[in-house]
Amino acid sequence: MNLKSLNNYIVALTEEHLLLEAHTGAISKEECLVSAIEQDSRRATEGAIFVALRGVHVDGADYIPKALAAGCRVIVTERPRPESLSDEVVWLTVTNTAQAVAVLASVYYDRPERELTIVGVTGTNGKTTTATLCYQLWTWLGLRAALFSTVCIRIGDKEYPATHTTPDALELHRVMRDMVDAGCRYLFMEVSSHALVQERVYGLPFALALFTNLTRDHLDYHGSMQAYIAAKKLLFDHLSPDAYALVNVDDRNGSVMVQNCAAHLRTYAMRSHADYMSQLLGQYVDGSTLLLDDEELEIKLVGSYNAYNVTAVYGVARLLLPDLDKSLILRGISCLEHVNGRFDLLSSPRGYHVVVDYAHTPDALENLLETVSELNATRVHVVVGAGGDRDMGKRPEMARIAYNLSDRLYLTSDNPRSEEPQTIIHQMLEGIPQAERSEVYTNVSRRQAITDACTTAQRGDLVVIAGKGHETYQEIKGVKHHFDDKEVVQEIFAQEGQG
Repeated sequence: MNLKSLNNYIVALTEEHLLLEAHTGAISKEECLVSAIEQDSRRATEGAIFVALRGVHVDGADYIPKALAAGCRVIVTERPRPESLSDEVVWLTVTNTAQAVAVLASVYYDRPERELTIVGVTGTNGKTTTATLCYQLWTWLGLRAALFSTVCIRIGDKEYPATHTTPDALELHRVMRDMVDAGCRYLFMEVSSHALVQERVYGLPFALALFTNLTRDHLDYHGSMQAYIAAKKLLFDHLSPDAYALVNVDDRNGSVMVQNCAAHLRTYAMRSHADYMSQLLGQYVDGSTLLLDDEELEIKLVGSYNAYNVTAVYGVARLLLPDLDKSLILRGISCLEHVNGRFDLLSSPRGYHVVVDYAHTPDALENLLETVSELNATRVHVVVGAGGDRDMGKRPEMARIAYNLSDRLYLTSDNPRSEEPQTIIHQMLEGIPQAERSEVYTNVSRRQAITDACTTAQRGDLVVIAGKGHETYQEIKGVKHHFDDKEVVQEIFAQEGQG
């Protein structure tokens, strides 16, 4: 608990030009001590500030009566104060509750963002890998770093589970305080389009914003590609003149991101002229040879998409650690390991290989399978599904890509959520010509589809299991059931070893 007077919070909201009206009634704003900031009415008790967050599906203002009934006496909302309200309740009307909760959380946790050099990574694909590789490099260099990613949260050498790619503002500031208290001075974080639209990262002083690429994703939420692009651009729109914007100029949206951006612009690429450039010289099942900034080095990652990720990491290091010798940075990059659920390679006792990867968008799947096609496998078997309650338009496109870049295709379940798995599979099949659909294997059981693919594979073959990567569950009808692609594969390998 971090007790501060209500006045601290009122001053912060005023300085951010968020406060429209403050009715403190009979309560002294100097003597009233705040014990917590809450946006869940079930946790709003006496001593807490309840922020009635206006969300996507729910308006927190509808739950103000519950918060008051629980004893809460400080309300922050976008609604005007009711005339009948007791003078024992403080009512703060603000212009934007999402921004307000970020400001309040920052004050409550003693402004942790001011003690961190924060790097935000956004884009459709590569966010997790790029942010995690930055964290790895900084750790290798002996610098105390932290990480927010889809896969996990890292504070120094400790790892914690992640529930969202980018947490809500309250959780974000709470964990940042833990990071600072643990001695971390650098923070690398994925910044999702949802988080940007919902202003979860409002007020964070990003030292560097990085754009990886942009392809179709999350249209179920954003509605259109134009809205999706605009969401990503928000990260760059709010950069200060002292910050850096590092963008991939091989992606045509790289220049869009930095239109009217106040930060120092830097670029990276593999095909275009840029500040930081690389070339893929060769790749193998367990690594690649890369020409990076005119220096040849071996890396432990595979694929042109990872070459882009590594080039971005190199750019971040050169910008934020200008006094470090280039050769030291390159040596650190050569030691970087693949990220959990991203091109995880497993080898069968029977002589075939399995790659488990998170690729769940058409572009990511195509990049993955094009990389696999260059590894000289005898045959490529692909197991893939599509998530339920998400963008339906990408389903046939993913199936078409998988069919064209595989020798044998298995369509199965991903996280069907509230949808029927068979319906999702049928929608995927629409991306494959009618006459060729009989060649595609379908099974709503992901376990069985993986088993069938591995059983069919022969020595020299490669099985790609795409879509879930690091996830250890399947969400079906609102329930998360334990399911781990790698565990299933390892069970199959164990049976093969006994055979």
